[in-house]
Amino acid sequence: MKFTSLKLAATLIFCTTFALSQEAHTQLVILGAGTPIINPDRSGPSVALVVNGSAYLVDFGPGVVRRAAAAARDKHITALTPKNLKVVFATHLHSDHTAGLSDLYLTPAVEGRPGALELYGPPGIAAMARHIQAAYVKDVDIRVHGLEHGNAKAYHINAHEIHPGIVYKDANVTVRAFAVAHGTWDFSYGYRFDTAGRSIVISGDTAPTQAIARACHGCDLLLHEVYSTAWFQERTPAWQKYHATFHTSTTALAHIANAAKPKQLVLYHQLFRPADDVDKVLIDELRKAGYSRPVASAHDLDVF
Repeated sequence: MKFTSLKLAATLIFCTTFALSQEAHTQLVILGAGTPIINPDRSGPSVALVVNGSAYLVDFGPGVVRRAAAAARDKHITALTPKNLKVVFATHLHSDHTAGLSDLYLTPAVEGRPGALELYGPPGIAAMARHIQAAYVKDVDIRVHGLEHGNAKAYHINAHEIHPGIVYKDANVTVRAFAVAHGTWDFSYGYRFDTAGRSIVISGDTAPTQAIARACHGCDLLLHEVYSTAWFQERTPAWQKYHATFHTSTTALAHIANAAKPKQLVLYHQLFRPADDVDKVLIDELRKAGYSRPVASAHDLDVF
């Protein structure tokens, strides 16, 4: 009986340790929490899912490659070494989410990426990729055929135009795209990533929509854009109309997150008064609107 009890205890410890280790193999890294408003502390919107040593990026705002390099150096996440940036997803084609594409195409190739950049996004992403490659054809020719002797295979973008549903799957992750409501954009997506250890939903830019709650449905982590309700109320009617159509207030997000029931809510792409303590203001507004579950406000290079 004693041996059986010890064996059972050892099994429970092993199972618990294994479960924790599996969860630790999936990390969400904030490469940029910013918006089109220039803030030196916040790079353009981009996040990385790191699963079993492989990186999957969502969006690529200005500064994306250098932020990835900083995460590799400062957070010891080697999957984000620039040459390892191979698979990326775009939520939509707004410039603040895509202006880093040329950097993501070229710099990791210079740094030793072994093959093409695999790019997934809404209709229009292929034309964007094609024009960027055309713009740098002379640069690539010199790097490949000149004294650098660069790897020609690295200087390609394989663009995949996607629609809602499962858009990517490998041994580490299943990725589902779902439509969100981002103003007058005809295509704008959120993404759900399912790994062995965690389920993570990324809203992208969106006005309030129940699609987020349906996609999350008790997910481990919901990363959602947000703007301050208090700041919104101080702005001009035209500004208010725009942001109510394209983005989500803390008040609306509280209702969405209560329906979604994530284990952890994380705020990014935050719009707020520059003088505010952004984390305190946004979280206080969520609490006032009735959201009581765990929540954090993201900064560049945060890891969840």
